This record gives sequence, structure tokens and C-alpha cells, in this order.
Amino acid sequence: MEEPQEISSTDDSCVDDIVIEKYLVESKEPASHVQLACGVQHCAFPLDGNQLCIWNTEDPSHQRLILRGHQQPITAVVFGNTANPLLICSASQDCVIMWKLDECREKVLEGLTPRGTVMRTLLGKVLCLRFCPDDRVVAACAGNKILVLDVESLSTSAELEGHRGPVTAAEFCAWRARVLVSVSEDRSFKVWDHRLGSLIYSSSVLTGSHAVSDSRSRLGECARLSAWAAMCEPWSSSQVMSDTSRGFSCASPLLSLFIDEDSRQLVTGSADGQLWIFSLGESHHYRCVTHVDLKKKTESFSTRRVESQLCSLPEESQLPSTDGLERGGEIEVELPVLSLAPCALSLVPSSERGFVSSENASCLWIGSSAGLFILNLANFELEAVLRYKDFRNLSIQVAGSCAVMGKTGNHMAFCLLTSLFGSQVAVLEIRLACLVRSLPRPNVGKDLSVLPRSGVLPTSPLYFALVEEKSTKPASQKQSAVRSVVKDQPLVFHSRVRSSGYTSAPHVTMFLPKTNIKNNGKRSSKCKNNYKCKEYPSESPLPTRLSKQLAVASDPTAVCCLQFSDDGRRLACGLANHLSLVFDADLSGKPAVFSGHDGAVSTVCWSHDGRWLLSTSQDGTLRVWSARRTELALCLGEGMFPRPVQSAQFYYIDAFILSSSGPEFQLLKYHVDTCKDDLRRYKQKSRCKAMFSLRMTDAVEMTSFSAVNDFYSYIVLTAGRNRTLEVFDLNVGRSAALIAGAHSRPVHQICQNKGSSFTSQQSQVYNLFATTAVGDGMRLWDLRTLRCERRFEGHPSRGYPCRIAFSPCGRYVACGAEDRHVYVYEMGSSTFSHRLAGHTDTVTAVAFNPSAPQGDELRK
Repeated sequence: MEEPQEISSTDDSCVDDIVIEKYLVESKEPASHVQLACGVQHCAFPLDGNQLCIWNTEDPSHQRLILRGHQQPITAVVFGNTANPLLICSASQDCVIMWKLDECREKVLEGLTPRGTVMRTLLGKVLCLRFCPDDRVVAACAGNKILVLDVESLSTSAELEGHRGPVTAAEFCAWRARVLVSVSEDRSFKVWDHRLGSLIYSSSVLTGSHAVSDSRSRLGECARLSAWAAMCEPWSSSQVMSDTSRGFSCASPLLSLFIDEDSRQLVTGSADGQLWIFSLGESHHYRCVTHVDLKKKTESFSTRRVESQLCSLPEESQLPSTDGLERGGEIEVELPVLSLAPCALSLVPSSERGFVSSENASCLWIGSSAGLFILNLANFELEAVLRYKDFRNLSIQVAGSCAVMGKTGNHMAFCLLTSLFGSQVAVLEIRLACLVRSLPRPNVGKDLSVLPRSGVLPTSPLYFALVEEKSTKPASQKQSAVRSVVKDQPLVFHSRVRSSGYTSAPHVTMFLPKTNIKNNGKRSSKCKNNYKCKEYPSESPLPTRLSKQLAVASDPTAVCCLQFSDDGRRLACGLANHLSLVFDADLSGKPAVFSGHDGAVSTVCWSHDGRWLLSTSQDGTLRVWSARRTELALCLGEGMFPRPVQSAQFYYIDAFILSSSGPEFQLLKYHVDTCKDDLRRYKQKSRCKAMFSLRMTDAVEMTSFSAVNDFYSYIVLTAGRNRTLEVFDLNVGRSAALIAGAHSRPVHQICQNKGSSFTSQQSQVYNLFATTAVGDGMRLWDLRTLRCERRFEGHPSRGYPCRIAFSPCGRYVACGAEDRHVYVYEMGSSTFSHRLAGHTDTVTAVAFNPSAPQGDELRK
């Protein structure tokens, strides 16, 4: 046994403390591809083949405890879940033995040989052992079977058969005591009721998109996998080749399994570095949440690290050395997922992580032959990477087996490794806080916030527009006052001459106003209640049943967009038949119809005061309507913009209009005048002037943009055809940040958490925004960190751009889907909490009512 030694690879003092090799031992026989056990206080591993070695991680002065009882090499070891008594189970081809650690230590102190309890003999090669949460039964995976062994009676309570290949891992469900999940070399997982011995669910073969279309590439891939499997027992080459002959796409077997109790998700990993995440919610039917390619995630992590280093360096500085942790250019050919374990990333100070991930996200240790990885289960991105080869003083550079204990409660994690090509066994101590702090973090978004932190700068385009408005306002008011005085005087002004009757009351009554309303100058109770801004409780439950359904047209017509007015009294919708409709919030009565577009209406937007309705269409025009008179007040088309208008909205509490066309967006100053002159009705009195415009980087076409109109904000979020997100700050009049590769496809909608005047939120929550792309789900971003904090991928949206919406309370985000449902996600979970049915076609748009508890969601 060697003395503990500190491993370092760079000159940085924090990096020097990341990894310490606490324990190293040479075994007479290799222990690669053996299930190892790493607990809170102990590590257990095979020594010299058939001996069980136990080492105390908290008190290294204790001598290693050697337990003998197996005749064949040990293939699997596992600790129990209860601390007193702490049970250890080990398996070999000859028997399965149960040990009680305290009794074994007492026997050793008395000079006696500790003996375990033989639970079962001659099971064959056991690849995995797993205790249930209360340690009453243990599952032994032997061949294609799973045997459930009772700890007290030493009997077999159930034999679970159904897999077509050797079972490689099994896990008990913590919140459903009778449920057991298993994975196998047949690349499927199965859910069992181990008390009844029955199968609950069987997945399909998890091959995904890994089939190789080219025959030569397929043969080369199969040969490589066959050679790798032949070298790395127990995943045999015969299994891979036989699967190939049956028509499978040379996908690798599933090796590891983990069930996260917080998010209620199942994670399984394969020998070629692929991970699948499934939801175990009661009504989710084991839906696949997402698929993760560990190799691609590692490449993306290395790229982000290099970019963050470049952002943090001054211009005259040179690039740092690529030694040690800074070396990220070389990517491993294969990253088999050997083990999965929970990671206590929440112990790291919150200043090192984003808003959402610091409090709610679950993280996962991924043990591979090349290194250790921390995967964030909220956004499915890597938080940290530790490659063995980057620490040259580590005794093991390529691991054959791996076990990690990450929840130690003291910012530490322990990793138990066995060498793939040798017979060494090592225990590593990983200081998680030092590991995370050693990774460069981008700081380009630290000063960005939707809420303004200072006044408008004198050089801001917003300042020039507001100053121009103030300077022109007195003259216009004076002219209008002169016109008003002249207009209101009678035709004859001499005091002794009788007037022509211009100012006298008409002799014919054209209409009779209602005079029986006595309210003493006050509004009626109905009107007053509608306008009253009453804050509703934020803990109100979401609506789960359909309250009313309405057809917007006699013919089948798609609803392209929806938006409630800020007071929650009216709902505007844009239709594919060129019309815009405005309904009462309860969908009663006849809607107001706005016609004039020559294409499908792509955007509808209410002004903050509710007087105006803005719409854009595929005909490339922007129109502003009077919401009360249902008449056109302003029309902007080809003469105003270099390209057709794609989207528009009111901005800066109705002071401006933001519009996008081609690669740029424009800041428009407008004036709406609905007064009509009988002699010049053809002349439009409303006017608009372009004040400022900004182009996206590389002049790519803008696919979506968003800005807040409910309060003053300088931030404009944009998305480009090249899958980038760009943040513009109109207070300084330039681009403030750029996020490359936001989605795998172009973003078709950006949705900000704008809140509501009927409820309150924490100030930092307003910096959250969501994006969505066809076939790539939704992603939640934090403007301050400029990183994806959570991904929502439980809804099908593979071919149609379905829209999304935040709830007024900021706790939920909803989206439409192609399976005719509305999916509602909680902000703290990546799996949907509600799935609302009632539609007969694809749900294209959703909207929350800002004045009703939790929105009273309406959708089409």
C-alpha cells in the first residue's frame, strides 16, 4: 500500500487540490469490469481474485479488512442502504455471501476469522448486485435472469425472466418499494414488480440514431466494437456480432443504470457513451425525456471552456498552456458509461453556478474509462470534466471499473477505480468545489439584466427619440389648440346678429342616450371589477379540465398566435385566413373582426394601455388597429422596410414599435391619429419614423425577437437562422452578448418571463426566458449567466413550430404539441406536470390570462 499522495497538473493552487490519490494497492489478479462498491465511509473491491477488501475512507489509519469465503473470483460487490447494521454483499460464480461489517471487525479484533452468510450458490456469473431501500431483499443479476433474494429467510422470493441478453444493472425505485428496473445487453430496460414477480413495462431496443448507413462504415464499426468487447469482458464480442447478423445497427450494450428520486427520472448508459433519460412519473408512461451523446457533450464542454478563457483574457495576453486541465483538444474515441451516481453539486457555493441550477437541479456523476463527468439533469449539459490522463501522477490512466460516492456532505467525492490493463486498485478523493472553481466561467452576461440598473444614457437611441418627442410636442399642441378654437366658434360673430344656428341644438333627434343610469359619476360595479388590479395567490392550482371550446371560423382554420390584453379582459388571435379576431376573455359574444391583411397573420400584440392592436402578416406588412373601433390606424409596408416585416411588438411601455425584417430589427417612433377629415379621408394622419436599427452578427436572417413592454427595459433578445441567440442593449445601442448553437435547429420563438400586474415575482426571475425550435424542445435561459439552465423535452414537436408561453406567476411554462395536447412544465422540473387534452389537431399556440389565478389557460 502506498502513502496518500497529492496529484497536481498545473501551477494553480486550487487545481493542485482537486484530486488526491488516497489509496493504491496491487492485486495479484486484475479486477476490471467488476461491480465495485463505494459508500459514505467505506470502499469495497476484490483483492487477489476471491478476497473482499474493505477500506475506511474517513479513517485511513484503519487497516484494510480482508474477508475470505469465495472460491471463485468476485464479480460484484454492493453495500446496503442502512447504516446500522451495515451490510455488504459479494458474488462470484460459486456463491453469493452476505457480510455484516461490524461483526466482521469484531471477529478480526478477537483474532478470529470472520464468516459471512451464504445466500445462494451456483448462480453463474453475477454482473450486478443491488439492495432494496430497506435492505430486506437483494437483487442478483445472473445471466438473463434477476433473482430477488430475501435477506432474512435466505430464500429466493422471485425470479424475473424476460431479457434476451445478460442483465448488466438493476435498481430499486425509492418511492415505489415494489418496483425494480433492469437493463441488459439486449439494449432495453424493463420495469418489474418484484413482489409479484411480474413485468410492468418493457422498452424498445435503445438504438436511437446510431445506425450507420454506409455498409463499409457499418462493418468497421462492428469490427471495432467486437474487438473492444473481446478485450473488455463481460460484454462479449459474440453478442455484438450475433446482434449484427440479426439486423441490429451495431449499438453497444447498456451497462449502467441510475434512478434520480428528485426528478423521478431513469438514466441508463451504454458502452459507446450514449445516455437515455426517461421519466418515471405516474402519468408519463416511461416517456423518453432526452438522449445524450457523451462524446459530443465533451467536445461542446471543451469548446465552451476555450471560449470562456478567451473572454476572460485581456487582448494583449497570450493563450495559456494546454497542459493539465487546460488541455481539451483531444477527445476519447470511446467513453463507455461504466457507472452512474448522484452528485452533490448544490454544496458548491451558488456564486459558481447559474440561478436555476444552483438550487433545484440534480447532477449526476458519470464514470467512464477515460475520466469522470458531472452531468446537469436540468439542462443535460456537462458541468465539469476530469480526465485521468490530464493528471499524469495518477496511477490509473484507463479505468476498467469505476464507482463514485458523491454525497458525502463535506464537499468531497470518492472514486474507486480498477485498471483496465493492469491489476491496480486506487481510491481518489475529489474536492468538488475546487474542481468547479478551476473551470473558467464566462463573465459576458454578469452585467446584463432585463431590469434597468441606470437611467437612459445621453447617447442612447431611446434618449434621442424621447427628446425629439418632447421638442415637437408643444408646437403640435399649439397648432391643434388653434384649430380647436377656430372650429368651435359660430359662423357669425356679431353680438347683435342672430346666429345661423350652428351652435343651437338640432331640431331632429338622431339618437337618444341612456339616461336611466345613476352612478354619480362612478363606474358600474361590473366595469370596476374588470379593471381592478387584484393580486391572486401564486399557489393556486393549474386548470386541468376544458371549460369552453369555440370554433374561430366555419371552415378549418389554423390559429397562428394568441395574446391576452394586459388587463386580461380580451383575447386576440391571428388566423391563417388573413383575419384577426378579438374575443372577450370568457369567449362569450361575437368577436371583433380586423380584416385587411393579404396573408396569414403571424403576430398579434396588444399595447400596454389596451387601446391598440398590432398585427403582422405573411404579406410583409405591419398594421396598427384601433381596438375600440376595429379600424385601421396605421399601415407600414414596403416603403418603410428594406424587406418584408416578419414580426413586431410595442416596446418601452408603448413609446416605440420594434419590428424585424431580414437580418435587422428597427426601433420605430409612431404617432396614431384616428381623427377623420371628411374632405381628406384618403390621407392617413398617423405617422411613423425609423429611429434606429441594429443587425445581427454575420447579417443572418432574424427568426424571432422579444422585448419587455410592461416596464422599462433596454434588452432585446433575438434569434438567427444560424441557430444563435444575440442580446442587444438599446441603452448603449449595440450587441451585448452572443450565444452560439442555442438549439440544433433555428429558434422560431423567444418567450420572456414578463410577469403580470396581478401578481408579483422575485426580481431575478424576470431574467429568465425560454426558446423553442422544431424537433429540439424548449430551453430555459438565464440572462445573467447566458447559459441554458433547464431543458423541457417531453412534448412531441418534430415538424410544426408550436408556440410557448410563461404563466403570470412565473412558475410554469406551457407549449403546444403535435399530439393534440398542451404540455405544462414546472420551472423546477424537466418533465411536464400536466398534459391537457381536448383538441382534435396540432396545438399551435397557447396563452395565459394575466388576471386569472395561474392563467386560466386558453389554447388552440
